[in-house]
Amino acid sequence: MNVSERSSTISYAIRDVVEYARKLESKGDKILKLNIGDPLKFDFKTPEPMVDAIINAARGSYNGYEDSLGNTELRRVIAERESKNNGKIYLEDVVVTSGVTEGVNLVFGATLEPGDEVLVPGPGYPTYTAYANFFGATPVPYRTIEKDGWNIDVQDLKSKITERTKCIVLINPNNPTGAIYPKKTLKDILDIAIEHDVFIISDEIYDRITFDDSFVSPASMTDEVPILTFNGISKIYLAPGWRVGYMAFYNWDTLFDIKEGIMKELRARISANSICQAGAIEAYKGSEKYVVEMVSKLKQRSEFAYKRLNEIPGISTTKPMGGLYIFPKIDLDKRWKDDKEFVYEFLKMKKVLLVHGSGFCPIYGKGHFRSVFLPPIETMEDAFSRLEDFMKTKK
Repeated sequence: MNVSERSSTISYAIRDVVEYARKLESKGDKILKLNIGDPLKFDFKTPEPMVDAIINAARGSYNGYEDSLGNTELRRVIAERESKNNGKIYLEDVVVTSGVTEGVNLVFGATLEPGDEVLVPGPGYPTYTAYANFFGATPVPYRTIEKDGWNIDVQDLKSKITERTKCIVLINPNNPTGAIYPKKTLKDILDIAIEHDVFIISDEIYDRITFDDSFVSPASMTDEVPILTFNGISKIYLAPGWRVGYMAFYNWDTLFDIKEGIMKELRARISANSICQAGAIEAYKGSEKYVVEMVSKLKQRSEFAYKRLNEIPGISTTKPMGGLYIFPKIDLDKRWKDDKEFVYEFLKMKKVLLVHGSGFCPIYGKGHFRSVFLPPIETMEDAFSRLEDFMKTKK
């Protein structure tokens, strides 16, 4: 029996690199892992009130199947959060998902047919490309400009819209670059969406992890363009393994059939994790001080990573303005055939795991790598010193 063609299209660079690292670990090597955005792998902890909430939920009435759309109280709290930050939205326009990844699966499953196209940021989070391929559609990367802080090339994006384009994906703040898109850029993209009658997916999973006040959600800027906002508790509230996210439907009246298709998928998969939804209620109601503390720590670490990486000959990087990642450029200079070989050889020689930039976009991500700046500064200093030595030995 052969593997399905759908599954053979899937790749996910962030975890694919782990397989090679695992082989080294089986031989006794200790690997310093800077490949995945999991704050709990370092010195961050889930807020105790959230932990207490899921323990109490497991002992009480929450410990069973939840409503397919999500816990009603949680949805109400999310609707209040979205209304306060991004514009009025109602309970019926919010559904709870098993993380943003399930949201991507749901909306693409309800939207895409073979041959359709989805505009995705290049570079950008690879799940969007993976699931577009899975449903037989074509992910079309639009350019972001490194020398402009990885801002979106609006003209390039516009030039890539065709009659088969269904939606434009925005990841803001961006994974992997740390870019935050200016309001003018978002306005231009909203105008394009109106002109070409496409909807927007706005992935805002890092919306509170920003190092200035420049973040704006496109949902706060229009009442014309259908926008599907993705968010959740994994990063902001330090609960990545809980798998609780949400989708918020803005201006979705003209896309009722697609929304109903998503609802059918939600019912078919039963429900998201019930007790963790109780923890999410606590997160949105009372964990703000933890967010402030975390962002302060991350800002300091991002500044260290930016400064230290730019000191290494053959490495240069823009400054991340939000999120958990930095996306440096490598001077390959015929020493490595591509960024993937660079990452794997660095892992083999220096036991530090990064992610190759081409895994986030083979066109606009090539020649780069992604690193988290989650670890304490002394851990990053160790990793980047190994990188500096590696670059010197490969002259």
